[in-house]
Amino acid sequence: MEKLRRFETVNDYNVFNNNETLHPLVSIVDLSKADQRRASNMYFGFYTIFLKEVKCGNLRYGRHTYDYQEGTLVFIAPGQVVSVDNTGELYQPQGKALIFHPDLILGSSLAGHMDNYTFFGYQSNEALHLSQRERNLILECFSKISYELEQSIDHHSKKLIISNIELLLNYSVRFYDRQFITRENVHQGTLEKFESLLNGYFKSDKPEKLGLPTVTYCADELNLSSNYFGDLIKKQTGKSAQEYIQSKLIAIAKERIFDIDKGISQVAYELGFKYPQHFTRLFKKAVGQTPNEYRNNRLN
Repeated sequence: MEKLRRFETVNDYNVFNNNETLHPLVSIVDLSKADQRRASNMYFGFYTIFLKEVKCGNLRYGRHTYDYQEGTLVFIAPGQVVSVDNTGELYQPQGKALIFHPDLILGSSLAGHMDNYTFFGYQSNEALHLSQRERNLILECFSKISYELEQSIDHHSKKLIISNIELLLNYSVRFYDRQFITRENVHQGTLEKFESLLNGYFKSDKPEKLGLPTVTYCADELNLSSNYFGDLIKKQTGKSAQEYIQSKLIAIAKERIFDIDKGISQVAYELGFKYPQHFTRLFKKAVGQTPNEYRNNRLN
């Protein structure tokens, strides 16, 4: 079994990379100071943002591999395990990393909306690829955080550090919006594959066996993380992935309701509903009529 290196604290990771700990909850890590090492699984107990500057092997996160090249930004949430995927030879880490413990932002406005930064749940080929100007902006945020860490701590320090972390995250939201547009060749056909996946699902016996299709199921089938898949569908359609699934469900339900040989309950079960009343409630919310009312109004 591969060795698992656990980094529970900011100091743990600083020591591993030969960096000084200037603050117990946050650090800008210069990875070039680290000793050469071999690939290993690593557990992070804090938020980690890697800015890779040279290629030294792909980064594995969960079941997937990042396209981890020069100018790539990778976001890792606390409690995750990652590893560098290479041939087993020694390599020299390069680049920088911003690491901060969740305790740093407790009580701040940032803590209240960290869940909005969904890219901390991205995987596979979903890392953020930066232009030179974007990279410079990220490095500027790193530099401002480093500046604050190198000063004597005062009552402004924490607020300024958190503000610059939030600024970096907000820039990353913008850059990801740009990437969804500029990397259309990578994402080309995702919506069409999603539509085809749903059509095939409802034509099969999977609804009765597995229930309603979930966002996680669809993302897995398309080899994407749930967060990235959801954000991509939202950018392309203006709907969340869940809303898209529901709209497809209602469209198919409208067709099947007109099979008068089937009761509404049977239609509900065939669509994946465990309880017919849940189908009736969802249908009425979307259409403004119950399934029975919709059927009767159009057959009479």
